[in-house]
This record gives sequence, C-alpha cells and structure tokens, in this order.
Amino acid sequence: MGENIKLNKSVFNKNQYSKTINTSFTQLGVKSIQDELDNQPTANDFFILYNKLFYDIPETGGKNSHKYLIKTSSEYINFDENNELIQELQKEIAQLRTDLLESQKRVIELETNTTLN
Repeated sequence: MGENIKLNKSVFNKNQYSKTINTSFTQLGVKSIQDELDNQPTANDFFILYNKLFYDIPETGGKNSHKYLIKTSSEYINFDENNELIQELQKEIAQLRTDLLESQKRVIELETNTTLN
C-alpha cells in the first residue's frame, strides 16, 4: 500500500552557505542603493542630452520648456544682474520719451506762437 520515498537533504555550514547560495535579490530586478547612486545621471550627462534635444524642447509652456529652465535656473542662482540693467534702461527710455515730447511741444509752441498745457 504505502510507497517509500527517499529524501536527500543537503546541509551547509555557515561558511559554505554564503559561498554557495546567492542571497542577494539580483534576479528580482532590485538594485542596491549603491547601484542606484552609481547609475544617477551626472550634470555632464544632462547637458549632453539637453544639447541633443535642444530644438525638440518647446520655447514656452509647462515644466518641459526652455522658459521654465531659464526661470528656475535664474531663481536658483538669484540672477538679477540683467534685470537691474533692464530696469535702468527702461527708466532711461521713459526719460528720453518725456524729453522728446517736451521738445515736440516746444517746437509746436514756437511754430504756432501759442502755449500748450
């Protein structure tokens, strides 16, 4: 009635076990933290890819645009040098427009012999 089955059991001591059995999770696709850190793209990798994709990136838009990169990079480095220059030039333009208007009014007054308000 019953059938005898012979079972074999392999036993390893502590030193043999770690040399014989792979206890890492490499077959499950899980990477170690060090592997993840080693595979992180570098700034150089970013710029190589950026230069390849430069014309594919939209000029304006959400987070995937040149405008977004400029804005966030400018905020990061507190880039106000050009902004200050632009403000000074805008003030100068406004003053020159005012001066031009006053000159034009003066010409009209002299030509018409009247006073403009």
